[in-house]
Amino acid sequence: MKSTRIACVVVMAALASACASTPPGAAGAPPSDTLVAGQGPTGPDMPVAAVGDPLTATPPVAPVAPVQPAPASEDASALAQAALASNQATDAELDFSEIYGTDPYNPVADPTLPPGVQLPISYDPWEPFNRRMHAFNNAVDRTIARPLALTYVEVVPRPVRLGVSNFFANLGQPISALNALLQGKPAQAGHSLGRFLLNSTLGIGGVFDPATDANLANRSEDFGQTLGVWGWRRSRYVELPLFGPRTVRDVFGLVGDAPLSPIRQISDDPTRIFLQGLQLVDVRTQLLSIDAMREGAIDDYALYRDSWLQRRNYQIGFDRTGTADDDLPDYLLEEEDNPTVPMDAMPMIIPTPGG
Repeated sequence: MKSTRIACVVVMAALASACASTPPGAAGAPPSDTLVAGQGPTGPDMPVAAVGDPLTATPPVAPVAPVQPAPASEDASALAQAALASNQATDAELDFSEIYGTDPYNPVADPTLPPGVQLPISYDPWEPFNRRMHAFNNAVDRTIARPLALTYVEVVPRPVRLGVSNFFANLGQPISALNALLQGKPAQAGHSLGRFLLNSTLGIGGVFDPATDANLANRSEDFGQTLGVWGWRRSRYVELPLFGPRTVRDVFGLVGDAPLSPIRQISDDPTRIFLQGLQLVDVRTQLLSIDAMREGAIDDYALYRDSWLQRRNYQIGFDRTGTADDDLPDYLLEEEDNPTVPMDAMPMIIPTPGG
């Protein structure tokens, strides 16, 4: 019993000693001035860094010295010239300056270079009139010609449309043969005549095109080209109502080809006018492929004029020289890619005999 009391006294003395050595806030409820994590101090004079959770205290940040910008690099040519001036250039730089000099080379001002390519200038002194006529033709095209061509494409199957194109192209072969003879090209005249005979017989009136399979390609010639071969090389541009782009030379060419047209020899007016209207729709259908190119043009008139003159001048030049350039685009080489309105496609009443 006595030993038990002694043990209790020892335990109580140890507890009292432990409580006296423990700092405030280490055990039990936190004092009123203790900083709780996530909260500010409750006492006005309590420093933040002195109490509380050490993990939440913000360590002091050392000042960062400002970064000085790197000096801008000088021009390489200026450095090279400065090195040459101070005799610090390498042997290779000295050799280069001995041969070519110290002045920088300017390819634009080099007098030894050939002159640049000059774009052809369109001969268009009647431009104000032609622009007004172009606007009129565009209005007719938007309201009548193009809707008819789109309807024709939707309604008529492609094999039938191809047969119609072959038929009208075959009708123009006799005129091409005659103009080839007038240009002094008898071999091409025989070529066109043979194509006409083959398509008219085996091709069932020209609806089919067996001549192309027999390596007799379509080579269109007209009297405007013949006048160009005869010496009328430069002619002013003119745009005709409904006919579209031409030159004065080609206007005379249209007049010269018109009496030889097979369609104009048809005396029955309804039949002739129907064929002429069908030919106009067929020509506009073939031009649908270039409508997208014209939509994005800044100047539609200049694009139309320049492209037509470029193609026409190539045709006249090829007829004079007889040589072709394989690097030219297809629309310059092939008639079917950019056809023009022929004279025989425009309806004109021909009085019947005895009428």
